[in-house]
Parts: sequence; C-alpha cells; structure tokens
Amino acid sequence: MRKTITELIWMASWAVAGMFFVGNALALPARPIASRSIGAAAVGEPWVSNVNIADLDQDGLMDVLVCEGRLNQVSWMRQVEHGGFEETVIASMAPGPVFTETVDLNGDGLLDVLVACMGIVVPNNGRIGSVLLLENKGEGHFEQRVLLENVPRVTYVTAADLNEDGRLDLVVGMFGFYDGEIRWMEDLGNGEYASHTLLDLSGTIHAPVCDVDGDGDLDIVALVSQDWEEIHVFENDGGGGFQGRVAYGSLNKNFGSSGICLADVDDDGSIDIVYTNGDGLDYSTPGPRSWHGVQWLRNDGLGNFEYRRIADLPGAISPLVVDYDGDGKRDIVVVSGFNDWTLPEAVSVVCYRQEEAMAFERLVLAREPTHLISVDGADMDEDGEVELVTGAFMYYPPFDKKSRVTYWDRDQAREGD
Repeated sequence: MRKTITELIWMASWAVAGMFFVGNALALPARPIASRSIGAAAVGEPWVSNVNIADLDQDGLMDVLVCEGRLNQVSWMRQVEHGGFEETVIASMAPGPVFTETVDLNGDGLLDVLVACMGIVVPNNGRIGSVLLLENKGEGHFEQRVLLENVPRVTYVTAADLNEDGRLDLVVGMFGFYDGEIRWMEDLGNGEYASHTLLDLSGTIHAPVCDVDGDGDLDIVALVSQDWEEIHVFENDGGGGFQGRVAYGSLNKNFGSSGICLADVDDDGSIDIVYTNGDGLDYSTPGPRSWHGVQWLRNDGLGNFEYRRIADLPGAISPLVVDYDGDGKRDIVVVSGFNDWTLPEAVSVVCYRQEEAMAFERLVLAREPTHLISVDGADMDEDGEVELVTGAFMYYPPFDKKSRVTYWDRDQAREGD
C-alpha cells in the first residue's frame, strides 16, 4: 500500500500548476486523425498489455504483434495489404505476456519473437515469470521454447551482443512484487546461457540497451518503479562488465513510473531518455494523479542526464519518439492508460510536437477510445507519414468507450474533412 500522506503532499504541491495546464490544454483542438479497430473483436474487457510494430514475415509490409494479458496469448496481425490485417494467434499458452521483441536469435534469416511473461499481470510475488522464444519455422509457423522460468514476473526482454563475442545475449527485467531483478544472460552457444545479476530491486519495467556514453559499446538503461522510482544506467566496459548508477530518482515514492523510450530527441548525436510517470495501479483506487506526466532526460553525450519536465498528463504511459508531423524534428507521442474516464475532457492520445529551442506544443489527438496502455508507430502504408497503433487495457470502469487494438491514420481523417 502506498503512503497516503506522501500522496496528499504531492497533490497539494502540484494543484495550481495542474489546473492551469489542463485549462490551457482544453483550448487546443484535437488534430485530425481517424481511428478504427483492427484484428479480432474484444472478448470481455481486453487486457492488451503491449503492441509492437514489426515486419515479422519480412514481406515489406509492417505487421503488429499483440500481447493479451488476460487471455495469455500473443497474436500476429499480419498486414496483407495497406491497412488490411489478418490476425493469427502464434502463442496460446504464454502466461501473462507483456512485451515482445523481434530478432533473428538463431541466425537462420527468419525473425523470431522474444516474449516477456509476468505469469499473471496483477500483483503477485511468486516466481512465475518467464521468457519465451517463439522460433520462426517459416510459413507462419512458430515453435515455442522456454529460455528462462521460475523467476520473478518478467516485464522486459531484449537481445544484444553485450560482450562483443558475436553472439546475441539477453537483458531481462523482472518486476516481481517484493522481489525483482535485472540480469543479463550471456549466450554461451548451443542454447546455453550464463546469468549475471545487475540489480536485485523489484519494479523493473523496461531495460533497453544503447550506447549511453558514446564509447562504442552497448550499455543498459533501466526504469525501476515500485518504491524506488529510479532510472538506472549500467555502463559496459566492452566485455560485459557493468558499472551501475542512478541517473534519475524521484523523491515521490508514489511517482508512478510507467515507461521509458530511448531516442536522440534533439538530434545532437547522443541518446536521450523520454520518461513517463502515470501508473494508476500504484494506488488503492486506480486512476490518475496530479503529478503524472512526461519528462525528458537530456544526454550531454557522456552519459550524464539533465532533467526537463515536458508536461503534466494524467495516466501517462508508453512514450514513443517519432517525427509525427514530418517536419524533421522528433516529437513525443504518449497515451493515457489511467485517466478519469468519467470526465469528457480526459485525453487518451497526445502528441508533444517539438518546436524550436527544444520546446514542445501539446496536441490532443484523441479522447476516445480510453484505457490505452501501449502505443507504437511507423509508416504502415508507405505514404511517408507515421501511423499509430494502440492497445487498450480495460482494468477499471467506465467501459463505454471500449477498444482492443486501434489503428490511427491521418490520411483517412483528411479524406473525411
């Protein structure tokens, strides 16, 4: 249970600024964008925990991988023509899947799918987490293998050559509940791995890799929530030896860390961190808090980060850095998973458009459907513009603006104007 007195102190300190921001935001009209459901219809209240755009069959058309936390399945929405999708379940017994990554792990030229599985999505301290490999056998067939099991609930997995031996290692983030961990799994060959623990705190959400300090090797950046609310950087010595440090930490233990995205936001050649806090499940009553929002940790090129608050946004989650408006500057798209959906002004999709001098203009893209917890973006129809795909996690009412997986296309909106 979170500490109620801390929550009240932070609500008071943000109240005036939050009211001012919401008032201004309502004056900004939503940008024209059309939405439509793709894939199978929702069964009950959908728990889509992750959407991931990738050309899985390498046919030149981008597809969508979907994790269904309630149904324990991973599906492949294959784009068979521009804007036309056919959905197939490729893992029907994936316990609590929450993240996927496509990678040719076995070097056969076909893209496989790594899956992070929590066991169950709701809080649990059991060692029920796992990492699955959906090995691509061609012609739409996948063989499921377990790479890791009997560990705290897994929320993240990625593949990268961390020790420069030519083999793809794994980075695994475990949320757990009271227990958690970040480890890298060294590929020893022949399907064998040696695990190296980097951190034993609970609450890991993401742990992507990039060259943080510009020295040519791959480092790890991890978001750790729960009572820690910290971003950790693990700097690689080039041979798989890591030195960890905290790059940012919030004093608010109810901060609600919800996601990070690594990207060169200001186009200066160094990788920055875009960071959302908007987890509405941290509280006894699910929903938004006044301190939820979006921030940018700007990299000085050496792995040191300057904190900049971009905006308040209730329920902010799943930051995505893309050039959404096509002006050559990178923008930030964020969805809201835990807003107050009884309010007509509650927003579900927002774009923070980058202007000059590294300032951002808030553009409300949509207020429905609601409960959106994951977003990805790419040029899906080869028109030179970014389309979005979102997934809905319908955990608490109201459920009147329901969706499962939604495709967002500005071209359709313009045609309808």
